Amino acid sequence: MGRRSAGLAGVWAEAQRQEQRRRADEARRERERERQERAREREVAQSQREFRQAQARRRTEELEARVAALRGLLAAGCGAQAFRVARLMRSEEVEPFDPGPLGWPVRMPDRAQYRAARGGWTAAQRAQAEADAQTRFEHDWFAAQAAESRRLLQLAVHQREYEQRVAAWLAEVRRHNAGVAEAAESVRRGEPEAVVAYFGAALRASTAWPGGFPCVPRAAYDPVARQLVLDWELPGFAVVPEARSVRYMPTLDQEKETPRPMGQRRTLYREVLAQCLLLAAQQVFAADEFDALDSVAVNGVVDDHDPATGRQTLICLATVMAPKATFTGLHLAQVDPVSCLTEALKGRLSARPDQLVAVRPGRRPEEVRTGPDERGSTGEEPDLYAMDPVAFESLVAELFRAMGMEAVTTARSGDGGVDVHAVDPAPIRGGQIVVQVKRYRNTVPPTAVRDLYGTVQDTGANKGVLVTTSGFGPGSHTFAQGKPLELISGPELVDLLHRHGLRGRLGEREGRPAAETPLGDYNVLGMSWSGEVALDMCALVCAGARVLGDDHFVFFNNPATPDGSVRSVPAPPPDKAAVRVSFDALPAEADRLVLVAAVDPETDPHADLSGFTAPVIRLLDPALTELGRLEVSEGRPGETALVLGSFRRRPTGDWDFVLGGRGYPGGLAELLADHGIAVE
Repeated sequence: MGRRSAGLAGVWAEAQRQEQRRRADEARRERERERQERAREREVAQSQREFRQAQARRRTEELEARVAALRGLLAAGCGAQAFRVARLMRSEEVEPFDPGPLGWPVRMPDRAQYRAARGGWTAAQRAQAEADAQTRFEHDWFAAQAAESRRLLQLAVHQREYEQRVAAWLAEVRRHNAGVAEAAESVRRGEPEAVVAYFGAALRASTAWPGGFPCVPRAAYDPVARQLVLDWELPGFAVVPEARSVRYMPTLDQEKETPRPMGQRRTLYREVLAQCLLLAAQQVFAADEFDALDSVAVNGVVDDHDPATGRQTLICLATVMAPKATFTGLHLAQVDPVSCLTEALKGRLSARPDQLVAVRPGRRPEEVRTGPDERGSTGEEPDLYAMDPVAFESLVAELFRAMGMEAVTTARSGDGGVDVHAVDPAPIRGGQIVVQVKRYRNTVPPTAVRDLYGTVQDTGANKGVLVTTSGFGPGSHTFAQGKPLELISGPELVDLLHRHGLRGRLGEREGRPAAETPLGDYNVLGMSWSGEVALDMCALVCAGARVLGDDHFVFFNNPATPDGSVRSVPAPPPDKAAVRVSFDALPAEADRLVLVAAVDPETDPHADLSGFTAPVIRLLDPALTELGRLEVSEGRPGETALVLGSFRRRPTGDWDFVLGGRGYPGGLAELLADHGIAVE
């Protein structure tokens, strides 16, 4: 090959190498572009995942915040500002008259600024200049005077218009305020329409309710019972979120909701309903600046299709009657709403509100009579103590009918110990009820309860109810426990009457002295046990956890309280120790009677309560007939004093026994110190 051919081959080879390098560079740049593109796609995908994950977290946080708001509805609502009539009053404060530019007088021309211009060599020229200056001054002065006259005229017109507007506005404000004051005075007088309008406005204006809650009241006012009866619309089951949380699933590129368990939703919904009723009552009482109410009856309803009929109707899911004195003593921010509604206030709450399972409503607005009742009486409530026996039985029968039952009084002779026959139509728990009525002042004896139980058995009734104007002792409650019997004391009867729009009171409304109960109406508490340990049975008359005083501690050195309501007595066989108690004669401030067993340090100085076994307290009547037995705790080694139990006074005035069991190694001295008595 010649040199020329070799040179051409080298050029050709070099060109090929350059082309290969160019292609390699392009391939490398393409790969870099693809790598960068994939990196950008990954960044975009990561950003999208982070965005979707953040979005899922926000939705979860919103769900948690919504549930927290539902759980804290009552506590938050109690902090809302109470409704006051003063908020409806309009201020008469008037903005002062503002004349604007018309308030500035027109500036008058200054004569000194109109001097004749210097110049002119002759006297005539100077005189003409002065005449021209005077002419200009007079022209401007008259123009300013005319402008000032126009300003004063316009100012007077504007001021008259302002005064007319203010007078008309003040007249409207005063008419409005007079109307509000007149409406407030009508509420103060207890006029039903005014009371309903006032509390309806208070509920609608309240800021305690979250957005989306119905807040629709239907109300009526009973001026005799001083009770507001309210149907309050509740939110539906959908108010509780179906989802518990939300999470993002990258593989599917979608959000997935974790459902909230149905049991949890139902529990929370019941809490919401209970809070709604409590909050509605709280808002009503907070707005009662005229002291128009003694109680409020609230029915919580939802406007939905009745599952049984398919018709749109108001379904009652909760109901409560709240006396003002009881309700204002509650600390609503700390209560469990369901327990407060159903236990403290004796209300009713649907067990399955999500399925619209209704409860029997209390008093409804349409049932309230604001005029004379069917007995034609508009006076004060009748005294149940002084009522004719036949009229009293008729009133009790009417009460049962108002509670949704069928009830009739029996003939005065041959009634077999039954004063009222009633039928409860409720399935499962309903049936025949026999009612005995006792218009007593003193405690009903346990024999009456025993007689009622015999009547229930003889007649085959489902239940027996004993209604009285007085109360029941521990023996009656002990006997009735576990039996189809219900005991309704005087205060409970008055409460039921007021709940259902009927009237009745126990004695004088104001300052009525408590009926004195003779000390002969008492019970004997006899205690027996196994073992040979020598014990003292002691009693402490307490208010809460503290003894009323040293003289209200009954033991071997102080055999009786000052009033004689508690006294140590010889033990009737087979008991080893006994005290006599007149429960209705205990001091008004006392709410419990604590029974204590303690080792006798003189007889058994080294003994403890390990020998105190199989203890029992027998409840006896004055004839020493056994009415019932109270089981108490046994002693333990190392302890020398033991709280056997305590009788607790119920709000109705009756007494219940609560088992004790706390022991004290330091003996009676330590126990007494724990109850507020210092022993030296």
